[in-house]
Amino acid sequence: MPTTIKSTETPELELVSVAEDATVFTDEQNVISAEELDAAGDSPVVETQVAGKSKGELVDMLAEVLESNSAEDVRSQVEQIKTAFYKIHRAQVDARLKEAAESGVEAEQVQDADELRLKELLKKYRDARDKATAESDKVKEENYRLKCEIIEELKSLISSEETLNVTFARFRELQARWKEIGQVPQAKVNDLWETYNLHVERFYDFVKINKELRDLDLKKNLEAKGALCKAAEALAEQSNIVEAFRKLQKLHDQWRETGPVAAEQKEALWERFKAASSVVNRRHQEHFESLKQEQLKNLEAKTALCEAAEALIATVPASHKEWNKANERLIELQGQWRTIGFAPKKENAKIYDRFRAACDKFFECKHAFYADVKGDMEQNLAQKVALCEAAEALVECEDWKSATDRILELQAEWKRVGTVSRRHADAIWRRFRAACDKFFERKSAHFATVEGGYADNLQKKQALIAEMNAADVKVGGYDMIKEYQRRWSEIGFVPIKHKEEIAKLYKQAVDRMFAVVRGADRENSLSRFKDKVNSMRQGGERRLRSEREKLYNRVRQLEQEVATLENNIGFFSKSKGAESFIAEVEEKIAKAKRDIADTIAKIKLIDDGE
Repeated sequence: MPTTIKSTETPELELVSVAEDATVFTDEQNVISAEELDAAGDSPVVETQVAGKSKGELVDMLAEVLESNSAEDVRSQVEQIKTAFYKIHRAQVDARLKEAAESGVEAEQVQDADELRLKELLKKYRDARDKATAESDKVKEENYRLKCEIIEELKSLISSEETLNVTFARFRELQARWKEIGQVPQAKVNDLWETYNLHVERFYDFVKINKELRDLDLKKNLEAKGALCKAAEALAEQSNIVEAFRKLQKLHDQWRETGPVAAEQKEALWERFKAASSVVNRRHQEHFESLKQEQLKNLEAKTALCEAAEALIATVPASHKEWNKANERLIELQGQWRTIGFAPKKENAKIYDRFRAACDKFFECKHAFYADVKGDMEQNLAQKVALCEAAEALVECEDWKSATDRILELQAEWKRVGTVSRRHADAIWRRFRAACDKFFERKSAHFATVEGGYADNLQKKQALIAEMNAADVKVGGYDMIKEYQRRWSEIGFVPIKHKEEIAKLYKQAVDRMFAVVRGADRENSLSRFKDKVNSMRQGGERRLRSEREKLYNRVRQLEQEVATLENNIGFFSKSKGAESFIAEVEEKIAKAKRDIADTIAKIKLIDDGE
């Protein structure tokens, strides 16, 4: 590198030093660190079409981007594609983990071909980027060497014996070469420019350039620097602060490339350019201060998520239900994590590792729990197989009393045995149920052939049903129904082929009688309530409003009960042997709906009176 020379000579012409232009402008309140400049490179969002694409399509897009562009130009595109890919990838992994958790089995490790291909392309990109950076550094060093040679040539012009025109032409040629040479290492920029500009000024002093030509050159430089001031002032209005800062650095480079102006205009012009730069630098500094505050908030939010995840395993769940609840909570925390932006650069990796460690610990504990549960399920399966074998051994037994008692004992013991895996649950239950059903079918068939008098019982029940259908149940009320039920129960069995039919007719008769009695009760109840409403109306509207509110709340309560019962039916309808339970629940639903209708009728009585 050439030695910086400080001139002590007094020039005869009015020349202007451009040393102040050789340094990128900064001020003490607007200094941007190299770390922040690095972060700024990640800020702008590259508009790539990644929305809605699959993992395979994203990998294809990355391959196309790397194939058709240089590594230095596609950083933002690569980062956006990688982010979109791993967003989908994590969602798929979480879904597999959730499915495995719900089924009580260990999640399988899946080899993802798209991820392997993505990693290969990213390695290719990093290698190309590193190579490009190394080549760029090499080019900058070569540019520095070439500019040093130009400075040496400038120095030699001072002692040249050529004519003024030839010397000045060589000077212009050196200036043109200087501008054509690219960037040099940042650490060497200032000293290089100071030395270059010093020798430019010394050349002007040496050649005693023609005043008219000199003025024309100064005027051209004034116009160029005036345009740079306008461009810098316009950057203050640009919405993209980071992009404005980058453009400002380019304007400073152009300022350096532009020659000197007249001495009387030099200071004012520089102050104008410096003031415009201060505005952009200050906005850039404020932007990064705001970004730092946002990142600190993100760190705080992520720390809270880490604590919540760690709390899930502070007390290890002891049941399948508790594990499901904890698993849902962890998935919720992971979803919240993905909505929070980056933490400060120094803390980002640490906080992620902490959260990942908490999640890994959770799934390790969960895996251990279900490993134990799996052992218990295998023992339960062995016990249920033994119960099936015991029931199957009783199918052909004709000691009906003892065999029936033993079957009932086996059924009770079956209920006490814990659950088995879903893979075996239906099959083992069908086997046990088939053995029990076959025994009771044989028992029913046996007693159907040995018991006489069933035909007489059938005639008695038919006659009783006819009597029930002809009875005026409004007169007898519920006592009449109870009496018919008692008489029915005293009549013995009927032939097996008529059992379901006669039972259905009896149920229809009983239901009709209950419907008549309930209808009469409802009319009486509404009549009494109407008298009550008239009485309350005389006492003021406040009692009526209170009564209406109470009835309205009763309707909401009954609707919630109906919804819960209907939901339970949907659940138990998938279970074997749940017919009696379902019938009981359906009766409760029907009663609740009748109560809803009666309550709404009472509300209407109040509203009609108003």
